[in-house]
Amino acid sequence: MAEGLYRYIWRVSGRDQIFLSLLAVAVFLLDLVPLELQRRIVNGALAKHALMQLVELCLLYVATVLAQGGLKFLLNVYRGSVSEAANRRLRQQLSPSAANGRATAPDAHKEGVDISIIVSEVEAVGGFIGASVSEVVLNGGLLIAVFGYMVVLQPWMAAVAVLLFFPQFLFIPFLQKAINQRTEQRIKVLRRLSIEIVDEAADRRGPREDGRYRRQVDDIYRLNMQIFRRKFGMNFLMNLLHQLGVIGILFVGGWFVLQGRTEIGTVVAFISGLNRVNDPWGDLVNYFRDMTNARVKFRLIAAALGHKPTDAEAT
Repeated sequence: MAEGLYRYIWRVSGRDQIFLSLLAVAVFLLDLVPLELQRRIVNGALAKHALMQLVELCLLYVATVLAQGGLKFLLNVYRGSVSEAANRRLRQQLSPSAANGRATAPDAHKEGVDISIIVSEVEAVGGFIGASVSEVVLNGGLLIAVFGYMVVLQPWMAAVAVLLFFPQFLFIPFLQKAINQRTEQRIKVLRRLSIEIVDEAADRRGPREDGRYRRQVDDIYRLNMQIFRRKFGMNFLMNLLHQLGVIGILFVGGWFVLQGRTEIGTVVAFISGLNRVNDPWGDLVNYFRDMTNARVKFRLIAAALGHKPTDAEAT
């Protein structure tokens, strides 16, 4: 575990990451097809009252949705298998037979840390490994592709959508940094609590320093509430800007339709595109949150296994 998180990911699942990325490319390319089909249905088949064209386009829409859904199902199952393989690998490294060669520590201290890692910390690292590359490929590729489609279709309406997304680049890193700091504090408190529980069980004595135990539980509650407020505050601001984007597209697009500079189908495609952008953008924000959380926990797990990585290695 001497390497950084991404070097570790590549070492244990490099080939899987390549296949997952290829599946992600196929998924986001298929996700673009419905946007164009919606535009053609409204501007073509409905405007011309062409029943056969409408039937053909709808059947193509169904086939596209089924193909994309099947590939996404395969992608998610594959991700899950990679994540669980990583969880198993990390837990095996914490087994008694693998403990030889690790830094010496009091038994209660080592056992308490190992329990905390096995129960609550490994899942975050292993879960991130499954999506570490393909999530960026899928959602980043989808964002670029959808915005590119919008620019080609109607540059001014695309500019409105991009402008209303820009403030998120300012407040998301600030709030995420605050969440990461509290996540690391929470892990350390949970470890101390686990150590004391194991130590108390080993001594077979009654509760000791009950006041300190209560303070640690209160600290966990306080840190969790601080994380929740920042996390859901971030979600509130993101949803607000998304709705403002929809309103902006309706206003600008409606004005262009009244001026004869665009068609109704184009506005429909833009609204659909903006909705498609909202989900992958939210997924990328969650990915960034999971990545920083996984880095914190990976660094702490590596230290518990006897290696203390430098700041450069933690990346």
